[in-house]
Amino acid sequence: MSNGNYSVGGQVGGGFGASMGGGYGGQGGGFGGDGGNGGPTGGSGPTGGDLIFDVTTQTFMADVLEASRQQPVLVDFWAPWCGPCKQLTPIIEAAVKAAGGTVRLAKMNIDDHPEIAGQMGIQSIPAVVAFKDGQPVDGFMGAQQESQVKAFIEKLGGPAPANEADAYLEQATELLAANDFAQAAQLFGAVMQMEPENVKALAGLAQCYLGADELERAKQALELVPEDKRSDEAYTAAVAALDLAEQAASLGDLAEFHNRIASNPLDHQARFDLALGLNGKGDKEGAVDQLIEIVRNDREWNEDGARMQLLQFFEAWGFKDPASNYGRRKLSAVLFS
Repeated sequence: MSNGNYSVGGQVGGGFGASMGGGYGGQGGGFGGDGGNGGPTGGSGPTGGDLIFDVTTQTFMADVLEASRQQPVLVDFWAPWCGPCKQLTPIIEAAVKAAGGTVRLAKMNIDDHPEIAGQMGIQSIPAVVAFKDGQPVDGFMGAQQESQVKAFIEKLGGPAPANEADAYLEQATELLAANDFAQAAQLFGAVMQMEPENVKALAGLAQCYLGADELERAKQALELVPEDKRSDEAYTAAVAALDLAEQAASLGDLAEFHNRIASNPLDHQARFDLALGLNGKGDKEGAVDQLIEIVRNDREWNEDGARMQLLQFFEAWGFKDPASNYGRRKLSAVLFS
């Protein structure tokens, strides 16, 4: 069967083969929409946790090419009249969801948007092209068995995490580290919809609110953590971060501390307060530098207060945070030089 320039169910053709190289609502509040999976009619493109979405010629650059630099994206070229497309759709969508966020799926209706398929030399549908780092890297044509599709996705994105919640947590944590608080909050919210008492999701959502300077909402998120789970590292880190944010909020304009240090470089209290303020503004390494300067000049100041504050920073930031590594290296250099 064919429609226009496309046939159905064929094998990989010349041009295609050559190009292949042979929110969360509720608690999420102000961060916007649903953090769950998107459907095959995702409308204007992916948001938050959408794994499956529609793509157009206009959105292809952002939603596929650029997005594939962060995460592999499959593009399913299909048409409403294509019978094998209808067979492949539930198989590939189920496989993408089962992959737990290792890949995403963009659906492109070639009747409405024929340009990209034409440029890639696609002459038969269904056709699935995998993009990674902004380039097409693999693909297949025609309906496939479930096992074949799963193997294709695992080859591209790696093994699926143990469960969907773990996949969302992994993605959300990466987004949080990149200061993408809105999308991280949506994914943490998606985990909370599946596991309402997940301490890592609740603590992560609190960290998102802290990043957005919404301290009261951060408190509310932490209050939802069950008492018996409050020894978890994610919870204690979020509590430490909240405490630091409250201290920073009480400091006001940091120019005063800069001026005091300029007048007297040994004004350790000014450096200490400046460190708190810099951390509150997201300048973690700057905060480290101020405290290290105190330790270098007077280790015993304020009962070892500068070093203890550094340790609180490390707890709040998390062991893997680059700023924690930076601070530990600087502190070791001072203490053991």
